[in-house]
Amino acid sequence: MKKLGFLSFGHWQPVPGSRTRTAADALLQSVELAVAAEELGADGAFVRVHHFARQLASPFPLLAAMAARTSRIEIGTGVIDMRYENPLYMAEEAAATDLLSGGRLQLGVSRGSPETALRGSETFGHVPPEGMTDADLARAHTELFRAAIAGAGLAQANPQMTGGATGALPIQPQSPGLSDRIWWGAGTRATAVWTAEQGMNLMSSTLLTEDTGVPFHELQSEQIAMYRDAWREAGHERTPRISVSRSILPITTDEDRRYFGGRSEDREDQVGWLDGGLARFGKSYVGEPEQLVRELAEDTAVADADTLLLTVPNQLGVEYNAHLLGTIVRDIAPALGWR
Repeated sequence: MKKLGFLSFGHWQPVPGSRTRTAADALLQSVELAVAAEELGADGAFVRVHHFARQLASPFPLLAAMAARTSRIEIGTGVIDMRYENPLYMAEEAAATDLLSGGRLQLGVSRGSPETALRGSETFGHVPPEGMTDADLARAHTELFRAAIAGAGLAQANPQMTGGATGALPIQPQSPGLSDRIWWGAGTRATAVWTAEQGMNLMSSTLLTEDTGVPFHELQSEQIAMYRDAWREAGHERTPRISVSRSILPITTDEDRRYFGGRSEDREDQVGWLDGGLARFGKSYVGEPEQLVRELAEDTAVADADTLLLTVPNQLGVEYNAHLLGTIVRDIAPALGWR
């Protein structure tokens, strides 16, 4: 493990105990948590993107605000649902945000996850053509987005406005290096292979939409191994990056114990029916730091990945989440090889 960051779903709801009662709370506290994470020595601040839900949605204003308040950590997404995106406008936003951050943007994209809205992306105006699935649409949008940030000419020049120059114009601005910092959120082994063939980094999903009966971390390790094999076979020159996400809840105070001491049911993988098939969800790691070090040392996917993203209970507020991150940074991650 080379890098350690947090991943926030950005929930907000006016319910008892919530420190994020409004959308403004969730947004502003996401920025403050990024600042706190940098001060603690963590490497990244990532946000999940959902639509038609009381969670974080439009990521680029938020990421730009994070960039303005930090100087070192990576800022990113995990993931943007590409079915909803205008690829060229997103390319402009991503390049501008990356330039504002000094090249710290790490963008996780994907087909997205089950959502509260029926055909939500169609409401945004993105309807798959006949014969194309919404997953196909997400991949097509991603292909165009990646071409745009790589500088492909996409619109024909108007000679009357360019002094007679012709040819195809790229979107502006361009941010060199951003093309190598695009990740695909893969929920199956086959998708991980496709991700490698496309030359994108791998963001292994928080759930895998297949179940072979082995523990989640072993299934994830198999996915990572297949990704690396496919990357080598594709002949890409650079070394890819791979991330996994975990819920790690160290208990060191009475407050920790009140929040999480009774979550024994989360300490096993969960298997459920999702999108017409079995899906396996990873367990939560809950306990005292020494215990968590022992358990995480046996998590083969954490060992195989270079980046670990910690899913945080954002509704408990910045101060509490900084406390959790501080415990992990100080007492757990170094024992797993970080730094």
